[in-house]
Amino acid sequence: MTTFLFSVAGAVALIASVLVVTSQRIVHAALWLVVALGAIAGCFGVLHAEFVALVQILVYVGAIVVLVLFSLMLTKAPTNPLPSLTTGRSPFAAVVAGVLAVLLGTGVVLAFGNEKIKPVADGSAQAVGTQVFKTWVLPFEVLSVLLLAALIGAIALSQRKKED
Repeated sequence: MTTFLFSVAGAVALIASVLVVTSQRIVHAALWLVVALGAIAGCFGVLHAEFVALVQILVYVGAIVVLVLFSLMLTKAPTNPLPSLTTGRSPFAAVVAGVLAVLLGTGVVLAFGNEKIKPVADGSAQAVGTQVFKTWVLPFEVLSVLLLAALIGAIALSQRKKED
């Protein structure tokens, strides 16, 4: 049952990821990103990594995607389909992505084979929290300042007077 649920969540994540890239409307792409990230959180949940699944939902779905959507709204980015952005190189890009996927999949299978995933005691919420708040405090603070600067920049761009 675990393998089936993991496979379903992985398939949903894969399909949603393709729709993120191929969607012609930027808002639709952001909403498909929510589905893809939620499916990845489902994969973590099936693997009994509940803490990582909740962090995935809170940080990525709850914060990053909302930040992207607010940035789109504040900068008044065009939300209509933009076929001019789609180039004739899409088939070539799809072939390159397929070849890379096959190479990466082959590398993972050759490296790990039929090895089973063993539960790790160090993956508890307490161990992860200790690492986050002792070892990784500075990178998180730098990232929060960067995201704040991006949001302030979006607000400044949206308030700028248009020159006629």
